[in-house]
Amino acid sequence: MKTLVIGGGGREHALALALSRDPQVEQVHAAPGNPGMADCAKLHPVDPMDGEAVALLATELGIDLVVVGPEGPLVAGVADAIRAAGIACFGPSGRAAQLEGSKAFAKQVMAAAEVPTALAHVCDTAEQAEAALDAFGAPYVVKDDGLAAGKGVIVTDDRQAALDHAAGCGRVVIEEYLDGPEVSLFAITDGETVLPLQPAQDFKRACDNDEGPNTGGMGAYTPLPWAPDDLVADVTRRVLKPTIEEMTRRGTPFSGLLYAGLALTSRGMRVVEFNARFGDPETQALLALLETPISALLYGAATGALGEVGLPQWRKGAAVTVVVAAEGYPESPRKGDRITGVAEADAIEGVDVIHAGTAIDVDGNLVTAGGRILAVTATGKDLSQARARAYEGIALIRIAGAHHRTDIALKAEQGTIEP
Repeated sequence: MKTLVIGGGGREHALALALSRDPQVEQVHAAPGNPGMADCAKLHPVDPMDGEAVALLATELGIDLVVVGPEGPLVAGVADAIRAAGIACFGPSGRAAQLEGSKAFAKQVMAAAEVPTALAHVCDTAEQAEAALDAFGAPYVVKDDGLAAGKGVIVTDDRQAALDHAAGCGRVVIEEYLDGPEVSLFAITDGETVLPLQPAQDFKRACDNDEGPNTGGMGAYTPLPWAPDDLVADVTRRVLKPTIEEMTRRGTPFSGLLYAGLALTSRGMRVVEFNARFGDPETQALLALLETPISALLYGAATGALGEVGLPQWRKGAAVTVVVAAEGYPESPRKGDRITGVAEADAIEGVDVIHAGTAIDVDGNLVTAGGRILAVTATGKDLSQARARAYEGIALIRIAGAHHRTDIALKAEQGTIEP
């Protein structure tokens, strides 16, 4: 099988790496990719937002399966252009991707499907935002209705900060605050069959102890030793399948990856958000433990044959991903800083260094080119060993001004999380 991964972030590197290790995959291509992906895929300088250009490249390369990674191209309908060219594509249509592209639309779908979620108001004016904030009270949760690269959400006790965020977004969704630990549960679907992956947990805040601004994600781990035994079955029955059925009923069938961000609250499980693609950084940890060939799942979803694949199988042990971010991230990340120590970290047993915001400068040096620079993903027999390996790798990487969290999966390792 010849595959083409669209995008150049951490999730795309993780997907390309998994495909390169899949015995069913003959070739892996990526467009545009990143410097780290060059070790596992052939890179092509194509605009990922240009569906016609992507489809043309896939046709010229004789690609069997295209995997569209980022949310931007999905919402823009790149998957539609690929399918129109007669090529199997993993990723929802532009209309179906509105589950992520519009939080207001996602709330409508959840309401129709009777999916448990936070109470919310959609606000288009400052007056509506003020009324919604006062109705729910602090902590205030304000979400940009559209795509915002994982940084369109503010959770704060400061009413003025919440109003300022709303004013800077245009249309917003203001929700009640959900307490309890958060869980990410991904499901691969062809629009009919729904195959959940094992749960993961990510860390959105920039700093230790869940302090600092929201980010696209500073780390993740899987599995979750503290999660209820029936969590996956419960979410599949109450969230994933009803949502897929509702999308079909609306005439916008959803195939690809449905990401459910969940809160295990004192009042029960609630959906925080939907995404229409693999989440970053949870993908890095999940794919490190996936035993089932990734191509079988992706191609099955793309061709409507997922029911023939069977439930995903997992390796024993645990995986931990720790993100290294540039100075100033998430507000104003610095770019162009030299990166060293990647090869040394990559050589540690059980460790993969996954690139996201990296580039090669005119002198041939690896440098920073984005807010989240790279992630160190480590596997181990348990969370303790996986954490130790991940932070051993982090300690070898040198980037001026960069920062990372030191507490990824720490509470889970210590057994101090209660659902």
